[in-house]
Amino acid sequence: MTQTSPEAIVQEAQAAVAAAADLTALDALRVHYLGKKGVLTEQLKSLGSATPEERKTLGQALNVAKDAISSAIDARHGVLNLSAINARLESERVDVTLAPRHESVGRIHPVTQVIEEITAIFAAQGFSVKQGPEIEDDFHNFSALNIPPEHPARQMHDTFYLVGEEGQPKPVLRTHTSPVQIRTMVAQKPPLRIIAPGSTFRCDSDLTHTPMFHQIEGLVIDKAIHMGHLKGCIIDFVKAFFGVDDVPVRFRSSFFPFTEPSAEVDIGCSREKGELKIGAGKDWLEIMGCGMVHPNVLRNCGIDPDEYQGFAFGLGVERMAMLKYGIPDLRTFFDADIRWLQHYGFAPLDIPALVSAYAK
Repeated sequence: MTQTSPEAIVQEAQAAVAAAADLTALDALRVHYLGKKGVLTEQLKSLGSATPEERKTLGQALNVAKDAISSAIDARHGVLNLSAINARLESERVDVTLAPRHESVGRIHPVTQVIEEITAIFAAQGFSVKQGPEIEDDFHNFSALNIPPEHPARQMHDTFYLVGEEGQPKPVLRTHTSPVQIRTMVAQKPPLRIIAPGSTFRCDSDLTHTPMFHQIEGLVIDKAIHMGHLKGCIIDFVKAFFGVDDVPVRFRSSFFPFTEPSAEVDIGCSREKGELKIGAGKDWLEIMGCGMVHPNVLRNCGIDPDEYQGFAFGLGVERMAMLKYGIPDLRTFFDADIRWLQHYGFAPLDIPALVSAYAK
């Protein structure tokens, strides 16, 4: 019985491959021509009975045929696969304008939620919101804030320095949002009453620290401002934010280069039976730093400290969220775990109207 020539097999296979309607049919053709019991495999088995010359010629022809058929199948596979993907995309199309069919929708991140809550509270006190660049120069991030060249905060182990122009101070990823205060004081004349929320960066990472975190800082500059105004502002904020009228607040003497006098703010709490509760109790929690703006800072911004005074404060957004909503680990804020967000996040339509709540 005369065998079909390799050339004829190739022509037959190429025609069949070109006519294959889908990937299943194409795979069947691959098995038919190239499989263990395929057409070309059966012809290769017949080489044993051929003469040496016939074996050499036929073997080369069969290898060429195998390559040609494989190439045709691969090319057709690419076309059919793309067609299958397009058909699937078409059949599984989702109309994003439709209302969600499940309650399990997106959540507001606790950082966003707390920034909105804090902003609403201070807005009720007459503060406006200011923002600034996250990459800062030495003047706005350090020098204008009365931070001397030898201060530890300037060292490499605390600050992310970037590559700058030769002979010039290196730019930094801002270590606090205080540069926004400096830019505001330079650009605007008093009186000033602002808060500055935003991302900040420091070389630190553990259970309570991350290399990137969020701060909100406040600044008030006017004539005859004194420490009593600062205390009243902070106490009102604490009561509104935690929703507790009877929450003790104390101001401990501290030191910051940019304020004088300076203080740490603590709030009362209890830790009975391993449960943290904000309010009257035997323990204290530190929540922020504050103080009267240092006269040197005012001078650096072109404001006469003999005519104007002011106060400033700063707090960590993640820390406030952890205290208010019982989140145990700071690092989980940045894990992008949808399960965590479903648990600790907030429904978009359930954000409380804190301005009206604060006004009551």
